[in-house]
Amino acid sequence: MFNLYTKRRLTNAIGLSISVAAMAFGLFWLCWILWTLLDHGLPAMTPAVFAKMTPPPGSSGGLLNAIYGSIAMTLGGTLIGTPIGIMAGTYLAEFGHRGWLSPITRFINDILLSAPSIVIGLFIYEVYVVRLKHFSGWAGTLALAIIVIPIVIRTTENMLRLVPSSLREAAAALGAPQWKIINFVTLRAARAGIITGVMLAIARISGETAPLLFTALNNQFWNKDMSQPMANLPVVIFQFAMSPYEDWQKLAWAGALLITFSVLTLNILARTLFRQGNSTH
Repeated sequence: MFNLYTKRRLTNAIGLSISVAAMAFGLFWLCWILWTLLDHGLPAMTPAVFAKMTPPPGSSGGLLNAIYGSIAMTLGGTLIGTPIGIMAGTYLAEFGHRGWLSPITRFINDILLSAPSIVIGLFIYEVYVVRLKHFSGWAGTLALAIIVIPIVIRTTENMLRLVPSSLREAAAALGAPQWKIINFVTLRAARAGIITGVMLAIARISGETAPLLFTALNNQFWNKDMSQPMANLPVVIFQFAMSPYEDWQKLAWAGALLITFSVLTLNILARTLFRQGNSTH
């Protein structure tokens, strides 16, 4: 008995030590990346970053047009992808218990969830950019929307499945039709989780570079016309970081810091909201 107890304690200690070492290894690199980002990004974070356009080499400038372009395309992609994702996720959770459509939809959704974003960018390039013969902000918006849709579908379906069936049965016993049960009972009960999924989708598309390289491309000047090439932070960071010009490299660090802390803030808000929603239920 003593030997068995000692063996279990030893096995537990070894497993715990390996887990802690793996966590420390991952945190070490994460902290190093964040420290490097802060060390290079904070000195470059000046008021000009938010007030001036992307400059030519050797000139002072900022990232105003890139910030605007990123916000516009991220907002557009979210507004297009979120309703589609919520409606599809609702169908899978509430109506998709039988038939052939639901398994196929889930299978395709799983493929989209794991598909590299550059493949989505190439798809939009082929079906939109090539046919119109020019890059545009709308093409970038569509690419981001396709990335948003599977994330929202999966989150919506999972959150609706967590709603107790007793709530649906109670509403049905009162004579409520199914569309009212879905709108006023199940969706309201899963609201916090669905919003969390939307915010995580926004955090995902905020830093996507590959799809925008093939769709929105870039624009050094201020542009509000979504049908024309549009500047955006991920592509500007990529181009400026690869350049030999020191002023461009500083702006790239500033943009990287801006995106990182925006995504970090969205993730913290999403997790906080999800916890509050769980505590309410």
